[in-house]
Order: sequence, then structure tokens, then C-alpha cells
Amino acid sequence: MVDLERAKNEFITYSQKYDLENTRLKIKQLHSLRVMEVSNKIAKGIELNEEEINIATLIGLLHDIARFEQFTQYGTFRDRESIDHGDFGVEILKKDDYIYKYIMDNKYIDIIYLAIKNHNKYQIENGLNPKQEMFCKIIRDADKIDILYETVNIFYKENEIEEINHSIVDDEILSKIYEKKTINRNDFKKRGKLISVLVMLAFLFDINYKTSFEMIYQENYINKIFQKFDFKDEHMKQKMKEIQVFLNQYIEEKIKG
Repeated sequence: MVDLERAKNEFITYSQKYDLENTRLKIKQLHSLRVMEVSNKIAKGIELNEEEINIATLIGLLHDIARFEQFTQYGTFRDRESIDHGDFGVEILKKDDYIYKYIMDNKYIDIIYLAIKNHNKYQIENGLNPKQEMFCKIIRDADKIDILYETVNIFYKENEIEEINHSIVDDEILSKIYEKKTINRNDFKKRGKLISVLVMLAFLFDINYKTSFEMIYQENYINKIFQKFDFKDEHMKQKMKEIQVFLNQYIEEKIKG
């Protein structure tokens, strides 16, 4: 039903229609290929059957298919300034039945669309059945895990790190971490690179599966992220050290169950 190698080749062919000399687009292509692999690992970790593993893997590959057209049309990846890339991805796959380049029948097509639509939303939509919700959770976990990878290995240039090192945020934002809540940056008037770091760290509270937490722990992502920064304000430095400890404890608790 799903030939994953064929699907991967089709995705590469599709993305190569765009300007991959542009580093930002190339990063999105590589992100999708990594999320494909992470989705596969999560699906195996929660012991799905082979058919379901293949579907979860395919969703990982296709979740950001709209990013290339989004950036080409609007010059940004910011959905609030352009178009919702989850919804747009579904449109792209539906147009001229393009989805059938990736899958041979329609048994799981609605679930694929649903998972892509929900992968970037602040919360998964209500009213889904357990199977639909499961596929949505797998791709949301996989996407966030790779964003942690990118934070360690790709994001934040030297000048951005310097900005973060000199940043101060108020306790209202930091308290969201201790409440174990994800952070919607639109809730805060203040902007800045440190806010984006805190939003990303709070992704942990929307991770769903033990195997996902194990992957985050094994890669030591949280400690590697904090090692990138050296906060100049002593109060902020202490606050961030405390958050680092708190997040590591949270991961360990989730792994222990």
C-alpha cells in the first residue's frame, strides 16, 4: 500500500522544484526527511502494526509539504503572516489527487489529511476517534523532537545567541513552564529570541509518548540547548538553571511512567 522509498523519492522530486539553494528551504526539506525517520521510530516504539507504521512514517514525510510553496509565495514561514501550512499542505495533496503519488489506495487518506492539518495547531481538534488522535499525536511528537534537534544544531546565529544572553523575561512567562503548559507566543506582547526558546522548551508538555521522551533523553537535547547560552543577568541565569533542572526531572518522570 505504501512504498516508503518511492514516496521519499517523490517528495525529493517535489521539493527540488523549489530553490533549494536557499538555505531556509533546504532546511525544510531535510527537516521533513528527519521527521519521517522520527515518526517511524515512535510508531515502532508504541508497537503499531506494519501498515500503521508505514502510514505514520508517510505522515512524517508529508507534514510540511506546504512549506516550499508557502515560502515561495509569501517569503516567510510564519503562518500568521501568510497561510496556515497544515491546512495548505492538505490542499496541495488533494489538488489533482497528488496524494496518490505517495499511497496506492484511500484507506488511510483521511487520517493522513487529518494528521497533517493538526500537526501545527496549538491543540489537536476535538471529536477525533482514538486512531485519528494517535496519528495526530505521533506527528506532533516527531515534529517537536526534530525542532529540538534543530535548536541544538541549526538555529541561533552568534548575534542571536548574544541577544538571548542579554535577555530578561518576566516571571509570568517563566511560570508557564512550572505549570507544565505549552506557551502560545501570541499571548504575550513582548517578543524576542528568548521567548522563542521558551516556547520551544515548553513543547515538552505536549509530548505524548514514552518512546518520544526516551528519544529526547537519549539525545540530551535539553542540556545541549541550555549549553548554548550564557545569561548575563545573574537572576536570569539562576532562573534558567532551575528551569533546566525542572525540565530534566519532567522527562525522567515521563520515562519512568
